[in-house]
Amino acid sequence: MDSELFGIILEYINFVFFLFTMILFIMFSAMAYFSTRNSLHYRNKNSFTDITKIMASPLAPTITIIAPAYNEGLTIVENIRSLLSLQYVNYDVMVVNDGSKDDTLQKLIDHYDLEKIDVAIDPDWKSKPVKGIYKSRNRAFEKLTVVDKMNGGKSDALNTGVALSTSKYVGCIDVDCLLQPDALLHVVKSFFQRSKKRVIAVGGVIRVANSCIIQGGRLEEIKLPTNWLARFQLLEYTRSFILGRMAWGRIDSLLIISGAFGFFEREIALAVGGYDTKTVGEDMEIIFKMRRYMHDLKEPYTIEYIPDPLCWTEVPEDLKILVNQRDRWARGNLETLFKHKDMLFNSKYGRLGLLSYPYWFFYEWLAPLLEFFGFFTIILFAYLGILNWEFFILITASIYLFSIMISFYAILWDVYSYNQYRKTKDILILMGLSILEPFIFHPIVVYAAVRGNYKKLFKVKSGWGSQVRKGFAKAS
Repeated sequence: MDSELFGIILEYINFVFFLFTMILFIMFSAMAYFSTRNSLHYRNKNSFTDITKIMASPLAPTITIIAPAYNEGLTIVENIRSLLSLQYVNYDVMVVNDGSKDDTLQKLIDHYDLEKIDVAIDPDWKSKPVKGIYKSRNRAFEKLTVVDKMNGGKSDALNTGVALSTSKYVGCIDVDCLLQPDALLHVVKSFFQRSKKRVIAVGGVIRVANSCIIQGGRLEEIKLPTNWLARFQLLEYTRSFILGRMAWGRIDSLLIISGAFGFFEREIALAVGGYDTKTVGEDMEIIFKMRRYMHDLKEPYTIEYIPDPLCWTEVPEDLKILVNQRDRWARGNLETLFKHKDMLFNSKYGRLGLLSYPYWFFYEWLAPLLEFFGFFTIILFAYLGILNWEFFILITASIYLFSIMISFYAILWDVYSYNQYRKTKDILILMGLSILEPFIFHPIVVYAAVRGNYKKLFKVKSGWGSQVRKGFAKAS
């Protein structure tokens, strides 16, 4: 009787794994379809639009680009030069030096001829104290404002920038990012291309800048990263941004805008209290809050997503730094999901509650944990001699081949739509990485996710961590 019951339990486990696998296949196939539709729709809609007219329009809205900086002395001058050379009129750049311990502030003062100015600070200021606000003596840099404050973390620095800004829109980016010259033109166009819905936020694809040639704050030549970790991240970013987020954008159910490139209507950002300083997943959490706020208002709204390659960033090339980054992402994911747990399968929030939140819960949060513990369960079952090898091999091979197919599709679609990597050798390298990724890179990501969840669930103290920048290569 016991053996019969045990057999039933094993069959039930096999069925659950089979069902989970089928759901993943259907979900990712649907995402590939919707992302393709969205990309084609975006290209067709914008092929006849002259975005340069936006720059000359007297009605162009004001935008403040807020760039938190902490120990960014190696790349700060180059990156700010890039931000000051964007093709737009009504914008300014606000660098928030969040208590850097290196020469970040001094480099800014020296290179941009900054002087401290008197600015009245709200006595009810909730962020960490501001030590000084700087403007340039040189009119060529009049768009630049530097805020020097006590260290409070990225969220605190962003909140400081949002509060000090007077613009209609704020762009919250990572200071190490390089934006294409026409980036703001695409952003502004996205805010105004909807006639019936209020666009409250605009996000975009993040590209990997490692090994690219940067000159004068501009991207001169796109090159495939030479570091193997960066290459795997390039593949991952291509799949995640080109397929994943484009698909969620197509059905207006996007629940995250990358902190490296996100633009918001300042009024809504302030109404929801800005970024949550108690989470390390602030970029995801603020989108949850803004969407819930608009749902409660019952006002038609949307979030736009731009597939154009407008933002380039340096990804970790050190294994320890990469694991710390993914550990932080996992903790931020769990914090946000737990804080907004009442959205799960809540029809009040429409597709957000019935599709987006469940996806993030079951796939982004739960799947890595299932993989991790499932690996040890398989070893145990094999040791006990109760593993159904035929079923195991079939499921594993199916998942492996499907993951390769999805990666191949993302690579080839990116080549077809934006053709960033034009050498056949580069495309073949990325395809080769797709074959190796499940064995080399994916286990690292799973381990980091499990570690992040362990830290959060068992209250192990852990902060943001740091990333050591190598700096961008310059053209010779």
